[in-house]
Amino acid sequence: MSAENADTGGPHPPPVGGVLWSLAGDIRMLLTLPPAIALQVAHPAVGAGVDDHSVFRTDPWGRGERSLVSLQLWVYGGEGAAQEGRRLRRLHRTIQGTDAHGRTYHALTPACYAWVHATGYPVFRHVQRYLGRPFTEEQERRLYAEWLQVGRVLGIHDRDMPQTIEEFWPYYRRVLEEELEETAVVRELIATDPPLPVPDRGPRWVRLLLRLTWPWLRPGFARFRRFVTIGLMPPDARRAIGLEWTDVQERRLRRFGRVVRTVVPLLPERLRYMPVARRARRAARR
Repeated sequence: MSAENADTGGPHPPPVGGVLWSLAGDIRMLLTLPPAIALQVAHPAVGAGVDDHSVFRTDPWGRGERSLVSLQLWVYGGEGAAQEGRRLRRLHRTIQGTDAHGRTYHALTPACYAWVHATGYPVFRHVQRYLGRPFTEEQERRLYAEWLQVGRVLGIHDRDMPQTIEEFWPYYRRVLEEELEETAVVRELIATDPPLPVPDRGPRWVRLLLRLTWPWLRPGFARFRRFVTIGLMPPDARRAIGLEWTDVQERRLRRFGRVVRTVVPLLPERLRYMPVARRARRAARR
């Protein structure tokens, strides 16, 4: 049974001070999203839903910002976490259609909705080995338990998600082997020549500077996005989708990871954590 929040009629978010409390709002989370999203849309039904209904092509920066804020609310939102979960389910009610194989899909089909959520655990676990300290076995179990609780916040029933790590890995491997493929959306996310619009977030002077320099910055950004999307995806997922990754790229990723895990912990909290997380952490200390 999930823990219910008596004030909102929904599940509680994960506990203050838990594994996700330190992880979900850290700026390194920005590097976790590309591989997680690519792994999600490698499922044909999920990829078709994003292809048909998402604004990731026309408003990628707004879409990314909204996703980040939503994710942080699941962990740091307190009583608002369940409200955000209900909002997302309402948003997905009308997302349906036919995938590339002619099969009908609906975003709230339990198998699809659960898979989108399930991808977070193996990606967090894998990325931590590069950008932070590898989790101990106990931390991995706590992370999975907390991620299950986030799933409850999102309205995922316990019967639709493996309830232990021992149950998770056979489920995960089955989806990799039997269902994933390099969908059209995956190919777009790793393309090095995407028609990315100029970023439109941040202070006015930053937006102005980006408008002037984006033609030169865009190719490098696209190559970096491809690099972290493929490189920070768990190797078994890369192989299942058919994404190439070389030893040279792996060595480059390890060097990049050493820099990130050295520099980020030295940053002050106002730079290390994203706004929702920063406010929640400050309130928890009070």
